[in-house]
Amino acid sequence: MTITATPTPGKTLLSPADHILVMIDFQSQMAFATKSISAELLRNNAALVANAAAGFGVATILTTVAEKSFSGPMFAEITDAFPDQKLLDRTSMNTWEDAGVIDEINRIGKSRIVFSGLWTSVCIVGPVASAVDQGFETYVITDACGDISEEAHERAVERMIQLGARPMTALQYLLELQRDWARGETYDMTTGIARKWGGAYGLGITYAKTMFGASEAH
Repeated sequence: MTITATPTPGKTLLSPADHILVMIDFQSQMAFATKSISAELLRNNAALVANAAAGFGVATILTTVAEKSFSGPMFAEITDAFPDQKLLDRTSMNTWEDAGVIDEINRIGKSRIVFSGLWTSVCIVGPVASAVDQGFETYVITDACGDISEEAHERAVERMIQLGARPMTALQYLLELQRDWARGETYDMTTGIARKWGGAYGLGITYAKTMFGASEAH
């Protein structure tokens, strides 16, 4: 049997309009005990994800737990990207058990959901397991999540993969939304986000553009 290749993207690749991004409990109290990733890198990756989603117009839910009474405000790196976004505050550890969040999931009405947040083993495993059980397709941005130890984070990621969730990284999320440098309408935005929050890759973009006027697009 001969298989014919075509220049079309795989069905599991993300596009801006085909999913909901849910960012969970990026708050001071949760970050204090996060040890699987440095606070600096966590904030950087959260900013990368938030700005990618905001720039590409991804339907996004921002949710906190006990914001006023215990956990504190959501990272400014996220809320600055969504200045008019209402935060959905909860008491439940499992976001999926909060009626307000579920109302918003149903209002947006997409069957593919991308998750990131703190902590991986509780605040991310809970909704991922629940969403998978109800037939949703799930992704987890693993370097925009964190936990009280590397062990806790890694076991949580393994558990979610066993359930069928697809792991990815923050920079991968940004570049998957762009996916073609010839898409000129979002080229400057994508490279701008990468230059600011893309680590060594961002430095490379800055160098190439400054020294040679280089561009990935042809």
